[in-house]
Amino acid sequence: MKRTVTVILILIVAVSIIAAFALGPGSPRRQAEPARKQVGVITLEGVIMSGSSGLFSAAGTGPVLAQLHEAAEDPDIGALVIRINSPGGTVAASQELYEEALKVKEAGKKLVVSMGDVAASGGYMVACAADKIVANPGTTTGSIGVIMQFQNVEGLYGKLGLKENVIKSAPHKDIGSSTRPMTAEERKILQGMVDEMYEQFVKIVARGRNMSVEEVRKLADGRIFTGTQAKELGLVDELGNYYDAIRIAADLAGIKGTPVIKEYGKKTALEALLSGVKSAVPGIINYGADADLINRDMSFLRLIKNIGLSILAP
Repeated sequence: MKRTVTVILILIVAVSIIAAFALGPGSPRRQAEPARKQVGVITLEGVIMSGSSGLFSAAGTGPVLAQLHEAAEDPDIGALVIRINSPGGTVAASQELYEEALKVKEAGKKLVVSMGDVAASGGYMVACAADKIVANPGTTTGSIGVIMQFQNVEGLYGKLGLKENVIKSAPHKDIGSSTRPMTAEERKILQGMVDEMYEQFVKIVARGRNMSVEEVRKLADGRIFTGTQAKELGLVDELGNYYDAIRIAADLAGIKGTPVIKEYGKKTALEALLSGVKSAVPGIINYGADADLINRDMSFLRLIKNIGLSILAP
C-alpha cells in the first residue's frame, strides 16, 4: 500500500515538472491573451455651457470634460464615439470640449462623432475634432457662425414707470445694457469680438475637415444643412446611425468582431428628462443661429432679472 502511494506521488511530481517546462516562458500557452480594446461612448446633449449639468445648463461641460479626460487615459479604450445632440452653445465652453476631444486622439485613440437630431454651431465645432463624422441623412448641422444678442426693454420700462440708475467705473462697464440704446462705439467693440470668434471657428473647421479657410468661409454664413447636404459639402464623412458610428470606430481601431461598449456618464431617468431644458444668459455670445431660439425661450426669465430679481448671472 505504501509502495503504491509512493509511486503515485512520484508520478504527480513528474507530471508537475513536465507541465512546468511545457508551460514555461517560451511557451505561447503561458502568455495571457491581451485584453480586447473597447469602444467608449460619451453623450453630449443639450445646450453647451460651462459648469455642471443642471436644470438651466442641460449640457454643462464639466462632466463631459471629465469623461473625455478619463477616456483619453483609459488603456482599455481603443476608440471613442461622441454622440452629439446639441444645437450649440457658448463660445468658450464649445472650445473647451473641442480641445479636450483632440487630446483623446493625441492619446492614441480613434475618435468618431455620431450626430443625432442636431449637431450645429458649437456642437459642430466639437465634431470637427473627430477622425470621422457620421450623420443621419436628416440631421441638422452646420450653423457655422457667432451671434451676440441684446434686448432693449427701455420702452417697457417707460410704460411700467421704471428707471434704472447706473453707477459705473468706466464708460463701457454696462455695455449691452437692456435699458438704453447701444452706442456706435459699443457696437464696434462687440462686432470686433464676434468677428474674432468667427475667425477662430472657421479655422477650427478648416483644420478638422482638411479644407481651406476660403472654402469654409463660403459655407460659414450661419446656414444649416441636412446630413445629406453636409456630406456632399465635405462637412461630414458618412451617413449612418449610432451603431454605424460604433462599427466605424471599431474598424478604425482595428477591433475585430462585436466591440465591447463602455458608456461614460450614463444618465438617470430624471437627468434625461431635464436634458431637454434650454438655457441662456442675457447678452451671452453663442455659436450659431440656435441662440435666437434659446433667447426667446428665456425671455421671461430675462424680464424678471431686469426688473430687479437677479436670478441669472449678469
